[in-house]
Amino acid sequence: MLQVLADGLVIGSVISLGAIGLTVTFSILRFANFGHGELLAWGSYLALSALAMFAAVGLAEGPRPLAPFSFGWPLIAALVVAALFTALLALALDGILFRRLRLHGSITLVIASFGAALAVRNLLLFFYGGIPRYYSDELQIAVALVPRSVWGGMRITPDQMFVIGLTMVSVVVLHLFLKRSTLGRAMRATADNPQLARVAGIDPERMLRAAWVLGGVLAAMAGVFAGLTVQLRPTLGLDLLLPLFAAVILGGIGSVWGAVLGGLIVGLAESAAVAVVGAEWRAAAAFVVLIAMLLLKPTGLFGDRP
Repeated sequence: MLQVLADGLVIGSVISLGAIGLTVTFSILRFANFGHGELLAWGSYLALSALAMFAAVGLAEGPRPLAPFSFGWPLIAALVVAALFTALLALALDGILFRRLRLHGSITLVIASFGAALAVRNLLLFFYGGIPRYYSDELQIAVALVPRSVWGGMRITPDQMFVIGLTMVSVVVLHLFLKRSTLGRAMRATADNPQLARVAGIDPERMLRAAWVLGGVLAAMAGVFAGLTVQLRPTLGLDLLLPLFAAVILGGIGSVWGAVLGGLIVGLAESAAVAVVGAEWRAAAAFVVLIAMLLLKPTGLFGDRP
């Protein structure tokens, strides 16, 4: 029981970060971006490329993990680099494709996002190949947080604890950014009422770019966390796409804390599905959660718009 909870928190942390980026872009851009999952995949592989670049210039020579983790400072620096370039990739997709199609309506944008996702995924496969990768070859021993005599016990690796902890910090920082900063308040105003925000002197194009940047940064973090706790593979974004949308709809479209809670619920549902019916039914758990929420409360847990 407790082990299912621990595994669900790890999975849910990754889903939550990706879902926050998706709900922010959805609120401001006004369309469901089905290419968002590919930003997660590109973020994870861009971090891998940054690690290789650091090693090539002698900045990451030899295994120097930060005890008790399997990675060192180069991976943290690679995460920053990946976040920057993933944000640039998101801006590039907007400039090349979505900006030209905004006047044609949200349905056109949704269809275009399907095509963009397919193209970007195949580019990733072309550059990196289809073989799964890992950030580190270091083996980790799971730490027993709760003995087996108590509800089966709970074991978790230091890397997984790092992912959960940094996700919590990132969510709090994002909350303060949206609530306290001028840019964050302007983004929230644009999401609530674009026309009124424009009258108040807020530049909508600037908010659109900020949404793409924020979504790209969070997607890169989620992708790196997924690669750190599982593995890197070109289909990473496609595999996480349904859980991301399930988390956004479950929490309520436009709600950051709803996306966090929705991601944790979906993660726990996937973890429970693995324990009860097997890993092959893991993806179905997100689908069941999505359908149940659409039937019971279509606006989501924190949603206020139909």
